[in-house]
Amino acid sequence: MTAQPAEQSGWRMPPLDGYTVDDLLTLPDLPPHTELIDGSLVLVSPQRWFHFTAIDLLVTGLRRTLPPDLKVAREMTVVLDRRNGPEPDISVIKAAARKGPDQTYFEAEDVILAVEVISLESEARDRLTKTHKYAAAGIRYYWLVEMTGSNRHPAIEAFELSDDTGSYRQTGSYGDRIKVDQPYPIDIDLTEIDNL
Repeated sequence: MTAQPAEQSGWRMPPLDGYTVDDLLTLPDLPPHTELIDGSLVLVSPQRWFHFTAIDLLVTGLRRTLPPDLKVAREMTVVLDRRNGPEPDISVIKAAARKGPDQTYFEAEDVILAVEVISLESEARDRLTKTHKYAAAGIRYYWLVEMTGSNRHPAIEAFELSDDTGSYRQTGSYGDRIKVDQPYPIDIDLTEIDNL
């Protein structure tokens, strides 16, 4: 059996130097939630029940005490640089960054908090690659969310960017409830996922 060239098989051959954010934002027919990491397009696996209910729970909780100068967005591209456009599961952004209903991305400097819900296929990207890239882009707060324990509730590791090192330092781990003062007062009962 002879392999078909990429163009004949329906796949585009990547550019020699990789894709750019401009490509990510303009290429037709990309699957939903495609990310750009180091010039490579990353196609994500279908979501599991835990993934989307954890996002729903956190979005609702984050919006409950949201100050008027911030907004909560889910699954929107964040432009970190020319070759990186990941799509955090949740972003808390400056309200002024919301430009209108046709907007498809935010700039990194407008993101206050990025949240990633870890899946089996995304764990290395979420824990290593994105942690480094979000910190380098200056995103002040980062949460990693994963399913733990026999009750299969979300657990959150919270991080804050260190001005001294330019990398994240862990500020807490949360099981049944996350209650923090930064980036604004937040109190979310994580066991409420059972009701979704």
